[in-house]
Amino acid sequence: MFDAATTALLRAVLDQVCGSISSHETGAKAHVASKILEAAAQGETSPESLKFVGRRALSEAPTMWR
Repeated sequence: MFDAATTALLRAVLDQVCGSISSHETGAKAHVASKILEAAAQGETSPESLKFVGRRALSEAPTMWR
């Protein structure tokens, strides 16, 4: 589990990264979220690094998710 501040950071990063995709694209958003959570679990807490991870995950998501 993450503390409240880290959880808020992760949610904010996810919202920023996925802000341009449709709210119906739940698969893509879940994929991005999992990659951001994975990075955070490995100790990454820099907002810029987490955004990079999220953007990369979004760009690499299968086309059926975009």
